[in-house]
Amino acid sequence: MSTDDAGRVFEALADPTRREIVRLLAERGPLTATELASPTGVSRQAVAKHLAALRLAGLATVTRDGREAPHELRTTPFAEAEAWMRAVGADWNQRLGALKSMLERPRLRVGRDG
Repeated sequence: MSTDDAGRVFEALADPTRREIVRLLAERGPLTATELASPTGVSRQAVAKHLAALRLAGLATVTRDGREAPHELRTTPFAEAEAWMRAVGADWNQRLGALKSMLERPRLRVGRDG
């Protein structure tokens, strides 16, 4: 996952309403903006905008069926974001481990002869 892709995922998930929509899609399966409006407490139009942001981040897909447009959650971006965080975390763990080793080395004492 590129940094740009990860950024879109994290940006999409930064909004609490979008996180609630993601939770509902995960629990209930494909839902329309109308079906998501009531449980999220926002208008259908606001839900539609949030769904567009989730689609842009790759977190949702839409399938048109006549007038209905149910959205479905895509889990691949979550796994990719998790892998990105794990890789970044591993790099920092290595850096912190090296720093810890360096700090734990016995120090040479330079004294005055005399």
